[in-house]
Amino acid sequence: MKRISYIFAICSCISILNSFQIQAKDFIWPGGSSIAISLSYDDSLDSQLDNAIPALDKHNMKASFYLLPNSLVMSKRMKEWASVAKDGHELGNHTIYHPCKRSLPNREWVKPYHDLDKYTVEQIIEEVTTANTFLLAIDGKTDRTFTPPCGDLMVNNEMYLNKIKDQFVAIKGQGIASGFSVLWSPSALSGKELIDYVKNVPKDVSLVNILFHGIGGDHLSVSSEAHAELLNFLSINSKNYYVDSYVNIMKYKNQQEK
Repeated sequence: MKRISYIFAICSCISILNSFQIQAKDFIWPGGSSIAISLSYDDSLDSQLDNAIPALDKHNMKASFYLLPNSLVMSKRMKEWASVAKDGHELGNHTIYHPCKRSLPNREWVKPYHDLDKYTVEQIIEEVTTANTFLLAIDGKTDRTFTPPCGDLMVNNEMYLNKIKDQFVAIKGQGIASGFSVLWSPSALSGKELIDYVKNVPKDVSLVNILFHGIGGDHLSVSSEAHAELLNFLSINSKNYYVDSYVNIMKYKNQQEK
């Protein structure tokens, strides 16, 4: 399946959800870090189990994996995904069928029956809710985060996230004050390029969301070597960067907001 990488700008849609009021320059993460790094991996891919998990475990880093219940990898490797959760990684909601707006450029890969342009709001709510039930059956957890497929937020010109937000601890890219976080989905980059991005985020940014897909294979891939270089950099500089699953990061943020 061919997919085109998408890069999220600093969130500009904060009006739909309650925004986080603490400014980045005033925020300190666990261990005294000024920047949190959320490493996440979309679409339930073989290369994530084969390459990403061992690399993360080498550094005892916890990440978030946004799964698709309809994926063949899910049906064939269900026990492995359960072990991923047992080891402290997050299994996140990414819908069931990964619906995206087929009308946008370079979206020929979107199947007509998974075209978000043809969905109803009720349909996407049901799909997200069912995906949560599926994930609960795997890991027994109810605290969950959500990443909208392709970053698409509209169904029939209606923002649907308000209808599902109560099911989640957080939704990627939403509910955080402008300037606090960035989202980035890299592919085909070197380890140096990945590291340079992290080192050069704006000074007012306190949370960096890196949305990977394939690691050393599959689509929108970053090489295993480049991925390993990034993890090694983050490990060496652990005093500066707090790396954790997105659900843990956002639980901490929410607690500090109280």
